[in-house]
Amino acid sequence: METVDMKIGLVGFGLRSGLWRHAHKPGQGSEVTFVCDTSERGRADAAERIPTARVTADLGELLNSGIDAVLVLTPDNQHAAVAVRTLKAGIPTFCEKPLDITIEAADRILRTAYETGTRLYVGHNMRHMPVVVQMRELIEEGRIGEVKAVWCRHFVGHGGDYYFKDWHSERKNVTSLLLQKGAHDIDVIHWLAKGYTRRVSAVGDLAVYGSVSRRSDNSGKRMGDWFSIDNWPPTEQKDLAETIDVEDISMMNMVLDNGVLASYQQCHFTPDYWRNYTVIGTKGRIENFGDGPGELIKVWTTRTTGFAEPDDVIVIRDGEGGHGGADPRLIAEFLRFAAEGGQTETNPIAARQAVAAGVLATESLRGDGSAREIPSLRQDLVDYFEAGQPALVPK
Repeated sequence: METVDMKIGLVGFGLRSGLWRHAHKPGQGSEVTFVCDTSERGRADAAERIPTARVTADLGELLNSGIDAVLVLTPDNQHAAVAVRTLKAGIPTFCEKPLDITIEAADRILRTAYETGTRLYVGHNMRHMPVVVQMRELIEEGRIGEVKAVWCRHFVGHGGDYYFKDWHSERKNVTSLLLQKGAHDIDVIHWLAKGYTRRVSAVGDLAVYGSVSRRSDNSGKRMGDWFSIDNWPPTEQKDLAETIDVEDISMMNMVLDNGVLASYQQCHFTPDYWRNYTVIGTKGRIENFGDGPGELIKVWTTRTTGFAEPDDVIVIRDGEGGHGGADPRLIAEFLRFAAEGGQTETNPIAARQAVAAGVLATESLRGDGSAREIPSLRQDLVDYFEAGQPALVPK
């Protein structure tokens, strides 16, 4: 029998627009048929790359186009504004991470999905990234016993090009990079530790990029227009955004609801670009050295008197597509979920809890660094999403 492709819409054709390639597979189950972007450049790029798709600046046209699912890929502070409308229109919705930039907006998305019964999926692709998947597998196997601590150091070596030349550089668009960039890692910490942050405190500073005087109006440009590995050292960066009011170094401490202690450090002016996770349990610890294909996860399970070589070394797997194959797996899972429902590796409650931890950590670091308590969610919302949105599973 001939397969009828799912009709997919995209809202926003900017930094994460590359996800269209994994959703646009005519004759193989899905096809991008509609793209909405309010910018002239976004519409032009979409028309060039997906010439068979209809392109518009009017979200209403997309909502009434008969699409079967939608990817919301707008800037972060527009996620709720768009996702609430797509959910109310009954369109299964993929919302790029973070869920939004405030707890209130994130909760509004969850409530709308719950009240409408429309399927909601959040794009935390690192739950499909080999380094994270393999570390979770080691934990699930019991190799290090019961997890008691998780540490993450994120060396954001491309920070000056990725986050300080466009909309990411302003609080009004991202709240903070501790939230916008850190939502990935906060979610991973929660996933590896099997708990959510209950209390958080943080410190941070705009230590380097705030004093760089070479600024530019980069409106209409994209990261690909200015990125270069030769933009070094950070103090010699050029064409930074005219307004920069987010921190370029942040450190947060978390107490999780299951007693696990965690920390996350993020720096945007390091020479190298990777993230390092250390997970310590009651029987040992694991740590990754590099986070890409072919790099290593090391396991220590024997007591020693000082530094020792690991008891085991695991090579990080490879995969085709962005983030070690995580992006195509992410979109494949969303499309399956949109069509059939059921459990998924990503979780809207987890996405909300990552936002909440990032928001309250930002409040702490911009205040006196004291601890902030994470506000709880309604139990009916928690039950609904933790069970995989069960009302949506076909009987």
